[in-house]
Amino acid sequence: MSQAPATTAPAAAPTPAPAAQPPAPATKKQGVEPEVLNHRIRITLTSRNVKNLEKVCSDLISGAKDQKLKVKGPVRLPTKVLRITTRKSPCGEGTNSWDRFEMRIHKRLIDLHSPSEVVKQITSIHIEPGVEIEVTIANPNQ
Repeated sequence: MSQAPATTAPAAAPTPAPAAQPPAPATKKQGVEPEVLNHRIRITLTSRNVKNLEKVCSDLISGAKDQKLKVKGPVRLPTKVLRITTRKSPCGEGTNSWDRFEMRIHKRLIDLHSPSEVVKQITSIHIEPGVEIEVTIANPNQ
């Protein structure tokens, strides 16, 4: 068996040490609080009574504006009208007379851009009876 002759590479010249680099500049100033992540918060209000619903909406918005938050709304969504038509007679005999019942459900949306801790302060207002509140918090703004 024949082996290939071993080749030797010439010795590499020693590399000079890299020049000392200045430290990276500080990105945060001392004494300044780190920026708080703002969340996109959507508050959905639902009620059968428009007066109570509008009162809670105005209270929420005034509380958010007192905290200097970005507020969008209230956005008035279409009213859902649930209708039931039924016969008045329990036995089915007699003149065909009908009762028509309906229930109107009103809905409002309010969007806030704020830290999630502030939402607890805003939503701690007196909520009128019959008004349902749903709060959804999206990921922080990127």
